[in-house]
Amino acid sequence: MTTTNGVWAGENPLNYSIPLFILQITLVVFTTRFFVFILKPFHQPRVIAEIMGGLFLGPSVLGRHENFANIVFPLKSAMVLETMANIGLIYFLFLIGLEMDISIVKRTGAKAVSIAVAGMILPFIVGLGVSFAFTGRDESVNDFSFVLYLGIVLSVTSFPVLARMLAELKLINTELGKLSLSTSLINDVCAWLLLALAIALSENNSTTWASVYVVISNLFFVGFCFLVVRPAITWLIKKTPEGKPFSDFQICAVLVGVMISALITDVIGTHSIFGAFVYGLVIPNGPLGAAIIEKLEDFVSGLLLPLFYAISGLKTNINLFNKGGSWAFVLTIVPLTCLGKIIGTVIVSILFDLPARDGIVLGLLMNTKGLIEMIVLNIGREQKVLGDEIFSIMVIVTLIMTAIISPIVALIYRPRKRLIPYRKRTVQSSRVDAELRVLVCIHAPRNVPTIVNLLEATHPNKRSPICAYVLHLVELTGRASAMLVVHASGQSGGPALNKTQAQTEHIITAFQNLEDHVGYVSTQPLTAVSPYSTMHEDICNLAEEKRVSTIIIPFHKQQTVDGEMQETNPALRMVNHNLLQSSPCSVGILVDRGLNGSSRLTASQASHQVAVLFFGGPDDREALSYGWRMSRHPRVHLTVMHFISGKDVTESLIDDELLDNQRSTISNKIDEECINEIKMLATCDVSIKYIEKIVSNGEQTVSAIRETNNANDLFIVGRGQGDSSPLTEGLTDWSECPELGAIGDLLASSDFETSASVLVMHQYVGQGPEGEDLFVCERPWQSSDNFNSLRQKHRGRYAAMPMETDTYSSEFL
Repeated sequence: MTTTNGVWAGENPLNYSIPLFILQITLVVFTTRFFVFILKPFHQPRVIAEIMGGLFLGPSVLGRHENFANIVFPLKSAMVLETMANIGLIYFLFLIGLEMDISIVKRTGAKAVSIAVAGMILPFIVGLGVSFAFTGRDESVNDFSFVLYLGIVLSVTSFPVLARMLAELKLINTELGKLSLSTSLINDVCAWLLLALAIALSENNSTTWASVYVVISNLFFVGFCFLVVRPAITWLIKKTPEGKPFSDFQICAVLVGVMISALITDVIGTHSIFGAFVYGLVIPNGPLGAAIIEKLEDFVSGLLLPLFYAISGLKTNINLFNKGGSWAFVLTIVPLTCLGKIIGTVIVSILFDLPARDGIVLGLLMNTKGLIEMIVLNIGREQKVLGDEIFSIMVIVTLIMTAIISPIVALIYRPRKRLIPYRKRTVQSSRVDAELRVLVCIHAPRNVPTIVNLLEATHPNKRSPICAYVLHLVELTGRASAMLVVHASGQSGGPALNKTQAQTEHIITAFQNLEDHVGYVSTQPLTAVSPYSTMHEDICNLAEEKRVSTIIIPFHKQQTVDGEMQETNPALRMVNHNLLQSSPCSVGILVDRGLNGSSRLTASQASHQVAVLFFGGPDDREALSYGWRMSRHPRVHLTVMHFISGKDVTESLIDDELLDNQRSTISNKIDEECINEIKMLATCDVSIKYIEKIVSNGEQTVSAIRETNNANDLFIVGRGQGDSSPLTEGLTDWSECPELGAIGDLLASSDFETSASVLVMHQYVGQGPEGEDLFVCERPWQSSDNFNSLRQKHRGRYAAMPMETDTYSSEFL
């Protein structure tokens, strides 16, 4: 019976298969999530938590109590539980094949192949020694098959687990990280070939000829998939018009093909997962694969795959280690295997001129275990090649080897270079006759158009080119597909592996288009895969490494069709907040409402109307500096609105005495200098307009801003230092996003009806040698060279002006 008539009929629901299975899967999910939470501070891979969840529920801990084992995990339920776990495993292996790009393996070259093979030889020899040293196995088992199973478990590397570990350790974008990914991919391919051979030679295939037939049948199956199935699916994809979604029939046809392939390989004597993996491998990379991954991956990897790991833990019985020799066996295998992997890797690394330290770390990373090893152990147990004791021993070995890798690598390997300090950490301190370096962060393709137009409007030119580092921010999940995107970065041109790479390709194409059509702009695309909690660290490290002057990152809200500001992902707000706290340079948060830029691809000469709202302070000076750079663009018109307090002088002096801060005094003096120079420029440059607004409170400030909101395409404002000011009085009481400051929050809210985008600037203020703040007072328009560039821009209007600005460049330092 599968379903119960209910407790009111006096029946026990746990006597029926469906209620019992629901209880089991609920317990498995909650237990593994608990261990994920506990082990997260130790940077342990998720597979460790999932196996430990199974160990906790199995005969090693809770399962020791007969009542718990008989009620929750009775023997009669094993068939349903293992069937569902294997269904999940079949589809997960299909997804791995679907995501795997064979061209990456082809591009790896001799170095990765040599390291992969050398790293497998010595652990395989250890497996050979283990097979002879272990006396508890069935004598009827084929010796070669036994050695093969143990050799595979000890010698291969788990690509999905390693990829996540590299991202956690911030190594995935390094040369060592990419080399280890290449090596592990080759290891995975070797593991599948060896596994197919091991299954063919297992005891169930009673004769030598039967094993030969299995191998030949598998070769025919693989050939049929590549020669018949792949062209058929390619034809199916071509029948679908570009841009249109695939029909339910097409998706279902592909998913049914997974089950048919699994059935065929099971019938011919190989495990069903081999058929699913090969079937996924032959489906062309592109929109069909992306659509299937989007529909399946969360359900399969989030719910069904943990069930497989948990079952492996349920089958593991530590109580079988009743003799001290078993633990001695474990403690001998682990160091021997690790050393074998390291020695083999280091030898080949030295031959390819890699530093010995990198070779050691690479060898350690190659000891990462996970999915493929658990699959091999479970198949070996099903085939009666591995008994319960050796199965339990090898599960514990896999667990220990994977658990120790991340802490050891984090302890001995810190790849970050000692960076030389640099001065140009703000737009204000950057020379106008030198390259401006900008780090642009992108969460999704929707962020691209406005940022592209913003960079173009910043007026790159021969004397002041722009170098934009475009960083695609990808959330670190349990998927390996995102890591493949990082590994394949810069290799664009082929079809996308999945939705994430499709987005990356779109971003790369858009900024390449900017570079091709706008002179003096260079772009460099990069990808960072991190959990949202540490994503700001990747951004800051890259900003310091590339010595950029400012970081531009999108706001966490997006404008909807009806004008409302809707939150896209709450975690993005945390990224922005953390970045403001720890950035090594200035930061600009872009509230995107579109920017009707001067189109590069059409003949239209549309112009930007940019307004800088100036209240005073470092952040406002940074906003003013960025706005002045934009005003040099021939189709950008800048309006500087200077807000002045309407309080009487006596009250202002009292406020100053209460503050009595040297920093504030210096800052006010610099503000005055900046405004005086902008006034001077406005008298000579028709593209710059200066307006003074005298206001007494926040309400008057809002009214003054509302008067001009329909005339502007972009507001540039300073974030502010959080000090109370009569100009913004009352504006912070109902603030939704304090990280934008009082004025930035007002302009970004849904209540402030405008179609203008907002760039909120936060200026970096460094620390002096004795801890005092350093105010960098050099302004981009300070120097006779810069003044001459303005004279050149507007010949004739400067003819009567005295060249007194030569003295400005050294007035404040």
